[in-house]
Amino acid sequence: MISLSVETLAADATEPITSAGNAQLGVAVIAGIAVIVLLITRFRVHAFLALTIGSLALGAFAGAPLDKTIAGFTAGLGATVAGVGVLIALGAILGKLLADSGGADQIVDTILAKAGGRAMPWAMVLIASVIGLPLFFEVGIVLLIPVVLLVAKRGHYSLMRIGIPALAGLSVMHGLIPPHPGPLVAIDAIGANLGVTLALGVVVAVPTVIIAGPVFSRYAARWVDIQAPDRMIPTRPSEDLERRPGFGATVATVLLPVVLMLAKALVDIVVDNPDNALQRVMDVIGSPLIALLAAVFVAMFTLGRAAGFTKERISTTVEKSLAPIAGILLIVGAGGGFKQTLIDVGVGRMILDFSKDWSVPALLLGWLIAVAIRLATGSATVATISAAGLVAPLAVGMSTTHASLLVLAIGAGSLFFSHVNDAGFWLVKEYFGMSIGQTIKTWSVMETIISVCGIGFVMLLSLVL
Repeated sequence: MISLSVETLAADATEPITSAGNAQLGVAVIAGIAVIVLLITRFRVHAFLALTIGSLALGAFAGAPLDKTIAGFTAGLGATVAGVGVLIALGAILGKLLADSGGADQIVDTILAKAGGRAMPWAMVLIASVIGLPLFFEVGIVLLIPVVLLVAKRGHYSLMRIGIPALAGLSVMHGLIPPHPGPLVAIDAIGANLGVTLALGVVVAVPTVIIAGPVFSRYAARWVDIQAPDRMIPTRPSEDLERRPGFGATVATVLLPVVLMLAKALVDIVVDNPDNALQRVMDVIGSPLIALLAAVFVAMFTLGRAAGFTKERISTTVEKSLAPIAGILLIVGAGGGFKQTLIDVGVGRMILDFSKDWSVPALLLGWLIAVAIRLATGSATVATISAAGLVAPLAVGMSTTHASLLVLAIGAGSLFFSHVNDAGFWLVKEYFGMSIGQTIKTWSVMETIISVCGIGFVMLLSLVL
């Protein structure tokens, strides 16, 4: 498995770019977020510009040098786009090929025929959970979006009734289940057993995803009753198609990157030897970039050519797929820049300083610290790493089971209330065509339900195990 020590991560962290005290940093965080929200909601400023201005305002209120604030924001934007930008682009190409070839229609028609009515949200959460097991949240989003939007549109469902279960499945897998990076780092820091953590994670994840997904989607659909945005819906293929790809070939193409990444994760766990030839090959083949790239090229044949597309039409389809995501990339990147500014001014360390004097049970302490860092920085991974490093000494002498439960408590806390400093918030907002208020009522509340249910089930297990 991939092993990352907290000491290594801490050594890589830079010193805060300001000497401001905790009180000033707290005011700066509130002011920076307020600037972003006001610019977008009151003055209708584009989210990319609002996040940029809000980051500069945060640095100014924290007393950070302007040049370092700009450098930090730029670095955060670049790192976020580098991390997810290419994946979003490849996902958009795959989605466009899926739509134009008729493959998405084939999947949607089959799903609607097999799981209509009340069963649809349950089908979506099951599909998302399976796909999300080996994938980063962002990768799962770009793979599922075409199907989610088309199912909502063609089945005449509220977007929230279909979208929330899919998002819940992806998010729960990301925060609680190894081999995702956050849980892996926490397992390594605390010295927990990977197998036990995985087993208990599934026990916690199943009821959590049911409550946050199909159950909560009923209320989310009432609070925010919107339809799939036309600008993001894959267009129905024209009627001049010679034929349509088969259901099996279409599903196999969509699941190809999932299978490759899951295979990599299994090899990492079973082999656990960086010098092993098989593991080195799978580390390449199973990386998100290569897995999605392979799926795109396979889709050109299994979807494009199967539908009778010429080489020119496939090229045109790829070109047209990229234009709609330009705005999303900029907004998601700016969200990453704002997150990095928060980290650079020392907000994460401020939270750690406050938490040193908290006198609460270890499991609840790990959750609370992760919640505080998540709220301040917007990063689930940063919250997991920081909280695991702080509470690791408390794991000494813990049973194997309770050490694993501590990992899950931290993972649950890292998902609490995603808001404007989280790139995922903007990703969901833009893909689903929601306002900030609507995104908070649905996505942010869903994340909070996952977090609270997660720690609740962890505490219950701690009483019986």
